[in-house]
Amino acid sequence: MQCSYFDARTCVSCTLMGQPYSEQLADKESHCRSLLGGHRELEWLPAVASSEDGFRNKAKMVIAGSVQEPTIGILDRAGNGVDLRMCGVCSPALRETFPSISAFITLAGLTPYSVPERRGELKYILLTESADGELMLRFVLRSTNLVSKISKYLPALLEAIPGLRVVTANILPEHKAVLEGEEEIVLTGESTLRMRVNDVNLHLRPKSFFQTNTEIAAALYRQGREWVNEANPASIWDLYCGVGGFALHSTALHRKVTGIELSEEAIVSAQLSAHEAGLTGTHFRAGDATAFAVAADKGDVPELVIVNPPRRGIGAELASWLENSTVQHLVYSSCNAVTLAKDLEAMPSFTPRRARVLDMFPQTKHYEVMVLLERAN
Repeated sequence: MQCSYFDARTCVSCTLMGQPYSEQLADKESHCRSLLGGHRELEWLPAVASSEDGFRNKAKMVIAGSVQEPTIGILDRAGNGVDLRMCGVCSPALRETFPSISAFITLAGLTPYSVPERRGELKYILLTESADGELMLRFVLRSTNLVSKISKYLPALLEAIPGLRVVTANILPEHKAVLEGEEEIVLTGESTLRMRVNDVNLHLRPKSFFQTNTEIAAALYRQGREWVNEANPASIWDLYCGVGGFALHSTALHRKVTGIELSEEAIVSAQLSAHEAGLTGTHFRAGDATAFAVAADKGDVPELVIVNPPRRGIGAELASWLENSTVQHLVYSSCNAVTLAKDLEAMPSFTPRRARVLDMFPQTKHYEVMVLLERAN
């Protein structure tokens, strides 16, 4: 893939841009194999390739410039806006919305926030696309001052972008490098975006996390389901469950499935999905994954645990608990093979059996890797 923004050094976020994709994928698998090389029993399944362009289902864009000529993209070192509305890793549907969003900013008089001057109102737009082409748009604002303007002109935006289902205003008053604030104001009748993945309907609320590459997320959940069904446990914990992707792909009539996630928004989404599907044996709770495991009664410990932690990994405390538990199988999905390797070393009673690299993030050095572990006899 070639990118004019990268070639001009306007945006260098995609650090592998221009490198043949086959080489990118081979290098990622080689990197992961080297980190897990001490586990000689490990069978490596073929790496899962992504589309090398148009794969992103999310656009997190800085709004700068002026009301009449807003930029949609990033900031340069001086804090001025750089327009990236033709970014090639964003899905075609996302790119198609940017002209309409730009026109809406002008129509509604939404003053872009100036980082150097610390004035203005509209900071970011956060746009998410479902597999069915439906969209969620979040306006990140400095205050509630523009909410009435957005509401007033919202019918024009909904007409211009027919797939738009959820629109919100997120309030971020602080001048700091974060993407969203605590307050979320829903401006449409719908407040969740339906995310169909494989044969499962997930729901995404405004602050819920979902993988950035729907195609690879679907492969990730299929692999998890395959390994779970092979082990055929009667009980499962899905720790760091997010909106319930792994848990909802792992359900069966005879199984008790429990998902734990710190984000209450994500848990509401997961509960809605379970309710719609009539899954009476699948439950979700908001809470810290490690605290939940450590506090569990011995009789409640499941046969299989799925973990999908952030980049820092599961950490020493949860790794120690798993090592000393009665859990028989562990499915570990990691976005950071370095912390994965460290966590596996802390659980010597588990033998890694299979591993697979899934390229969630083409054009960058990042990737996802899944490992199936079983307790050694």
